[in-house]
Amino acid sequence: MNPLTVLLAAVVGYLLGSISFARLVGKLAAPQEDLTKTEIPVPDSDEKINMGSISATTVSMHIGPKYGFLTVVLDMLKVALPTLAFRLLYPGEPYFLMAAATGMVGHIWPVYHRFKGGRGLSAMYGGMFAIDWIGVFATSLGGAFLGMFVFRDILVAYMGGLWLLIPWLWFRTYDPWHITYAVVVNVLFVLSMISEIKQYIRFKRERKDIDLSVTMQYTAMGRGMYKMAKRFGFLKDKSQSVEV
Repeated sequence: MNPLTVLLAAVVGYLLGSISFARLVGKLAAPQEDLTKTEIPVPDSDEKINMGSISATTVSMHIGPKYGFLTVVLDMLKVALPTLAFRLLYPGEPYFLMAAATGMVGHIWPVYHRFKGGRGLSAMYGGMFAIDWIGVFATSLGGAFLGMFVFRDILVAYMGGLWLLIPWLWFRTYDPWHITYAVVVNVLFVLSMISEIKQYIRFKRERKDIDLSVTMQYTAMGRGMYKMAKRFGFLKDKSQSVEV
């Protein structure tokens, strides 16, 4: 590998990944909204989970799901396009994996915004579309299934797709670079989610049930999973639908 090309892929991926489309969409669509203060209520409790991120999820909660979806698409494209470019320009070399990973780093810790960004899920799936688009659907649906129907845990549903990236890319490529990429994005996502994970574990230890039927509806992916679970009768909803 050429060290200069490695550096180029890393810098391009990071700088483009640092673009905060959540902030841009928020300023254009609803400049009066403060996206830095987002709380998810815990059902049947006065407790709330404080989100320290500024992402498509916060846009969806503050402004609406249409703007949240637009933010997701833009966040995916900012990583997918440079990843695809390096894959086409340097076939057979792992530079595109470096661009994808550093794009996620930029999304989480953007240099333009004092290193405070999102949690990296949309950025990761954007890179995956250029790496293995089939894996985007296979791992996300597999993670959702594990979370909803096996473990019945919202955190597993949220993170399961990333966990499945490791075996998926192993069986698809048998390439150490792809496996390294899968491990790296999992580590990055856990690091970005430490605050929320700590709060979630505390609620679990205090035996405060976090109702899937409510919490799932705060994200576009969650709303899709919620509707699917309801349709097939896997989820008994005892609560009102959430409007965001």
